[in-house]
Amino acid sequence: MRIRPFLLALFLCFQLSAFNSLQAKYVPTKENLERRQEFEGMRFGIFLHWGIYSTFAQGEWYLNSGLKQSEYAKAADAFYPHRFNAMEWVKAIKDAGAKYITFTTRHHDGFSMWHTRMSDYNVVRATPFGRDVLRELSKVCQREGVRLHLYYSILDWMRSDYPVGRTGLKTGRELYPNYDEYLRFMKLQCNELLTQYGDIGALWFDGYWDHDADSIPFDWRMNELYEYCHSLCPSLLIGNNHHMAPLEGEDFQMFERDLPGENKAGLSGQDISQLPLEMCQTMNGMWGYKVSDTDYKSADELITLLVRAAGKGSNLLLNIGPQPNGELPAVALERLKAIGEWMRVNGHSVYETHRTALGEQPWGTTTERKDTLFLHILDREAKSVEIPLEQRPLSVGKYEWKYDKKTRRLTIELPEHADAVDCIVEVIRARISK
Repeated sequence: MRIRPFLLALFLCFQLSAFNSLQAKYVPTKENLERRQEFEGMRFGIFLHWGIYSTFAQGEWYLNSGLKQSEYAKAADAFYPHRFNAMEWVKAIKDAGAKYITFTTRHHDGFSMWHTRMSDYNVVRATPFGRDVLRELSKVCQREGVRLHLYYSILDWMRSDYPVGRTGLKTGRELYPNYDEYLRFMKLQCNELLTQYGDIGALWFDGYWDHDADSIPFDWRMNELYEYCHSLCPSLLIGNNHHMAPLEGEDFQMFERDLPGENKAGLSGQDISQLPLEMCQTMNGMWGYKVSDTDYKSADELITLLVRAAGKGSNLLLNIGPQPNGELPAVALERLKAIGEWMRVNGHSVYETHRTALGEQPWGTTTERKDTLFLHILDREAKSVEIPLEQRPLSVGKYEWKYDKKTRRLTIELPEHADAVDCIVEVIRARISK
C-alpha cells in the first residue's frame, strides 16, 4: 500500500512533464518564416563588438582578466567616442555588400549600449558622451535598408543576482544569486530593445556556455525567454551561441569561428540543422578592439571565406571592433572596401543562393539559384573542372566545355586565372523534362 501514492505521484509528474512538453512546442509564425527566408538570402552581415571595454583597448573579455568590477566600471566615465557617426558606419558596411548589422547591445561586462531604464550602467547615464548610440544606429539602418540584429549577453560579470558560472570569478562582486530576478531583468531589457528601436531582425544571445561545467545542469529557462521575445515581435529571429544543436524556439543556427561542419577552433562541433545558418568570424584575432591586434586577414582570405560560407548554405557574420573614439579601424575599412568592390561584380553568385548537391570540391565550392549553377574556382592553379550534370547545359558562359551524354559529366576548360581570388563559372542548366 505504501508504494501506491509514490506511483501515483510519479505518474502525475510524467503526465505534467508530457503536457509541458506539448505546451512548449514552438511553432514559428508566418512572419517569422518569411524573415528566415530573407535572412538566408542576405548571406553577408557585419558584427560590431563595441562597449566600454574598447577604452582599455584589450578586447571584450578584459574584465575577466582579474580586474575588480568597481575599477573596471570607471571606464564608463572616460567613454567619449566623439568620432562616432552612425551614417559613416552604415555607409561603409552597406557599400561592402553587407545586408545586416549585428550590434552588441550588452556584453559580458553588463554595460548596456542603449538608454535602458533597468540600470544606470548604460551609455547614456554612465558616460559623458550621453548619447543613445543604438537609437542612432537603428535610425540610420532603417533609412538605408540595412537590417539590424542585436547581440545580447545572458551572462553578467557585474550583477550580484546573476548565478555565477565558470567565468567572471574574480571581479570582486558580492553574490546574491537570484535567477528569477535576473531573468525578469533580461526580459524587461529585451522588451526595450524590441519595442523602442524599430524593426529588429534578430536577437543574438551569448553566454549560455557559462554554465556548461555545472555539476547540476543549470536551467536557463530559455524557452520562457524565447517565448516572451517572440510574443513581442512575431517576425523576430532568435539564435544562441551555445555551441550545441539548436534549442526549442530558435530560428537560426550559428557557428563560432568555423564554417558549418568544421571545428578547427573547437567551438563548432555540433550537427548542422535544417534552420538558416550563420558563421561568425573576426577580421583580425579579437572581437572587441585590441590595440596590438593588427594581424588582419587579407581581403582575398575574407572573400574566400564569404564564398565558402555561401557554398555551405551559410551567412558570414564578419566582425569589426570599433575604436574607443567611435571610428572603425582603418584596416577594417580597407577590407570592407575591397569586399564591396568584389561583391558589386560577383554578388549575384552569393546573394539568395543555396548550397548544392556538389558541395565543396578540391577546386572550390558551388552555389545555385534557380537554373544557374555557380562554380567558384578557388584553386588558382586549376586548369579544368569536371562535374556531374543530368542534361547538357544551355550555357557555360565564355568557357570552352564539352558534355558527355553517356557519363552525364560536364568538363570545363579554364583560362589562366592566377590573379582571381574566385574564378566564377556560371552554368545555365536545362530544365529536366518530367
